[in-house]
Amino acid sequence: MRKALLAAIAWLMATGAAAAADDVMVVFDGSNSMWGQIAGTAKIEIARDAMDSLMGEWTEGTNVGLMAYGHRREADCEDIETLIEPGPFDREAFFSKVGDITPRGKTPLTTSIEQAAETLAYRDNPATLVVITDGIETCRRDPCALADELERMGVGFTAHVVGFDLKDEEHEAVACIAERTGGRFLPAGDAAELGTALSEVGATVAKAPEPEPEPEPAPEVELTAPETAISGETVPVSWQAETQHPKDYITIVPMGAEEGAYTSYFRVKEDSEGSLRAPSGTGMFEVRYVRDEDDSTLASAEIEITEPEVTVSAPETATTGATFPVSWTGNVHPKDYITIVPMGADEGAYTDYIRVKEDSEGQLQAPAETGFYEVRYVLDEGDRTLASAEIEITEPEVTVSAPETATTGATFPVSWTGNVHPKDYITIVPMGADEGAYTDYIRVGEDSEGQLQAPAETGLYEVRYVLDEGDRTLASAEIEITEPEVTVSAPETATTGATFPVSWTGNVHPKDYITIVPMGTDEGAYTDYIRVGEDSEGQLQAPADTGLYEVRYVLDKGDRTLASAEIEITEPEVEVSAPDSAATGSTFQVSWTGTIHSRDFVTIVPLGADGDEIGNHDRVGDSSETELRAPSEPGLYEVRYVLDEGRKPLASAEIEITEPEVTVSAPDSVTTGSTFPVSWTGTIHSRDFITIVPLGADGDEIGNHDRIGDSSETELRAPSEPGLYEVRYVLDEGRKPLASAEIEITEPEVTISAPDSATTGSTFPVSWTGTIHSRDFVTIVPLGSDDDEIGNHDRVGGSSETELRAPSEPGLYEVRYVLDEGRKTLASTEIEITEAGIELSGPDKVRAGSEIGISWSGTPPHRRDFITIVPMGAAEGEIGNHDRVGSNSETDLEAPEQTGLYEVRYVLDEGRRTLARHNVEIVDETAALDRGGSLEVPETAAAGETIEISWSVDTESGDQRIALAQADQADFTWIEVQSASEGPPLSFTLPEDAGQYEFRLLDIPGRKVLSRSIIDVQ
Repeated sequence: MRKALLAAIAWLMATGAAAAADDVMVVFDGSNSMWGQIAGTAKIEIARDAMDSLMGEWTEGTNVGLMAYGHRREADCEDIETLIEPGPFDREAFFSKVGDITPRGKTPLTTSIEQAAETLAYRDNPATLVVITDGIETCRRDPCALADELERMGVGFTAHVVGFDLKDEEHEAVACIAERTGGRFLPAGDAAELGTALSEVGATVAKAPEPEPEPEPAPEVELTAPETAISGETVPVSWQAETQHPKDYITIVPMGAEEGAYTSYFRVKEDSEGSLRAPSGTGMFEVRYVRDEDDSTLASAEIEITEPEVTVSAPETATTGATFPVSWTGNVHPKDYITIVPMGADEGAYTDYIRVKEDSEGQLQAPAETGFYEVRYVLDEGDRTLASAEIEITEPEVTVSAPETATTGATFPVSWTGNVHPKDYITIVPMGADEGAYTDYIRVGEDSEGQLQAPAETGLYEVRYVLDEGDRTLASAEIEITEPEVTVSAPETATTGATFPVSWTGNVHPKDYITIVPMGTDEGAYTDYIRVGEDSEGQLQAPADTGLYEVRYVLDKGDRTLASAEIEITEPEVEVSAPDSAATGSTFQVSWTGTIHSRDFVTIVPLGADGDEIGNHDRVGDSSETELRAPSEPGLYEVRYVLDEGRKPLASAEIEITEPEVTVSAPDSVTTGSTFPVSWTGTIHSRDFITIVPLGADGDEIGNHDRIGDSSETELRAPSEPGLYEVRYVLDEGRKPLASAEIEITEPEVTISAPDSATTGSTFPVSWTGTIHSRDFVTIVPLGSDDDEIGNHDRVGGSSETELRAPSEPGLYEVRYVLDEGRKTLASTEIEITEAGIELSGPDKVRAGSEIGISWSGTPPHRRDFITIVPMGAAEGEIGNHDRVGSNSETDLEAPEQTGLYEVRYVLDEGRRTLARHNVEIVDETAALDRGGSLEVPETAAAGETIEISWSVDTESGDQRIALAQADQADFTWIEVQSASEGPPLSFTLPEDAGQYEFRLLDIPGRKVLSRSIIDVQ
């Protein structure tokens, strides 16, 4: 009723004046992960800057508070602080507090939300939380379960959640907070998305809440639960409700608890059964069906919670950091857990732990500190200890050895004994470094020796064996890092860009390197370099600029210079030559002297171009001459020799690029789509081309075209549209037209003929005149189809007639002559496609697997049409046993093995359309078949036995006979036959060989089998 009253007050206020927002608490993530970066900026900085998007006009007249977690202490699940109590919004104070948040610790998300809700008195007042988090819960609580509780117990409680830089699989773990309280969950992957998300949340917060409706009368409910259960186990519950609301819930509470109290619970939804988690304490409890609307109990059932019988076992001792076995009995719930804690630790404390699941044994890792501990079986429900076992954690015996000295950057051997855990590690640190410090390191795994790399700085160091659990040093060995004796040599001078030899002695590490830098450059600088590996000599490439340089031997570890040699880089003597002039787009000869490096190149650029400009070019390689392609535009240019190192021009020669004299010729006119001759003079380059384009088209437009190669003539295909065009000679270099000739494309005179009509699927003759091109084609399409539609068709080639296949559907069509160039219709003639008259004949009933004689009448449209048998009503196009009609009028099909109703179809090969049908029943392979008569034959008889056969016929003829034959024997062949005029009955002696035989009533003049009957001879 309290909720309903407050909702009514809120509705009255909303109708009288603009509704104010609820009290709002902003919960800000101050956990250590907020130091992570996105695009080079820490997430904490991005979040601080984006807060302005949240704090909009809604803050006026609203009580606003600020809470942060994980911002003061490391690894502390209680590190939650209310920085600003809810009150009138003070913008300066709010942003000052946000700016002071320094990420440090864990993510106690659930407890933070719980405390924020309590601070806002969510049970008595409408309350809104805005939660900003970059991670999921890390303090072993369930935020989704808390959200259900807050939504159920609160008066208009809502939580909006902004998930910043969450992984996709983490969304659900925090989205439930918003979804279960009627709020919004908005993920954000970067600064822009975070700003947008916070703006949307701000807009949502600004909206006035909807008033809640009056509660409906309580329905009748029957609730069933077991009489007893052990603490922490799941308890089955069922109910029958006259009416139920999906948000009503089932909970378990101590006997006589206040109305609205709850512990473990679930929503009823549309169900009638479910399960609860029994409390961790023992005693008398009751399971309640509670109406969500007003927290009233509609039904209850008493249950006694008893103590479970649980044991846990562990060894008496284990060494620090080691894994040790644990076992247990009496599992209560799969989420219960086994943990190790200091002796006498508070209930709910834990360190390393494993869930019990369905298992009875597992392993824990011992703490880093020695002392007395206890292994506990802890009930997940309530974190209550059900059993424990004492264990002493002792100091392991570990040693580590290293050489007394090593040179800076060198690798050196280390060995150790007494491995505690595979993830423990060996590292080298300055003498007396803090616990947990490390530089180069290796995991101990299952090994007892390995290698470390010495630091770059000389001095006293120690090699440590460090326990992974707690980063505690278990053993150490002193080592002195000394200066190595290294030399490097290089020539006194080298020319810019050239390669020159270098050598060195005293290799420290294979990843050390030799480099060349300007004299006096800072430590760690480098240009061209080579790794020393196991070598003692190599080559470097000189810089592009002259001056004094030094070649350095640099230690990879720390980028420290161990030795250097001075070298002067001088200007080389290079010359380049080219002709005084060349035609646009042509190739011309270039030569040079004084090659510096094979990757240097010669290029042609406009006279006076910038030093880094590159035109058509070629690498110098091992040669002293090459060819370059002239640009497409005439003018003054220069050919340059350019140093690949630094792209520095070393020499140049001036060249004039002139306009070439080119002509092109073509006929005055040709018809659309035809081929026509083209010739030209003044070829510039083999990749230039001839093309035809509309008169006045842009210079870069290309139509049908052909490369000129080594020729002076070719053929082009005329476009499909008539009009004025021009044939162009186009320079491949720059696609520049050099010459053109005008040509008119005219409409050709083409005719086409076809019969007035043809039957569906048949072939019919087509003829034409005025062939334009061999790849043009004739086709048949529905009357009035679009120009680009193509049906059955054939290329015209060198002929003037062909045959086309008629479509499968009757109707009005047209036969077209279509120009291959542009698919343009040049001529057409109308044709009517009519239905072919086909009739099928065959038996009405046949045995499974036997042959069916089928015949047809009418003119078959095409010899590739076929006869097939398919189940009655099968889809059009389905094919069973079948045979092509060819030039026949009858065929035999094999009947299906499956009995039932079938249809024999005449199917048009064109379009697979059925033209005729005949229904047939497939009966069992031993069934009698009657067609104008019937036989009376026993089903079985013995081999050699004499039996009597009777029969009747609808119409008698002059010669009717009873025949005994093999079951698969031809109809009018037999083992024995007798005239029907001698009976009935007639006597037959059966064959001595067992098997299936058939008696047949034959009408000889009519060539018919009037009846068939199978007999099984045994």
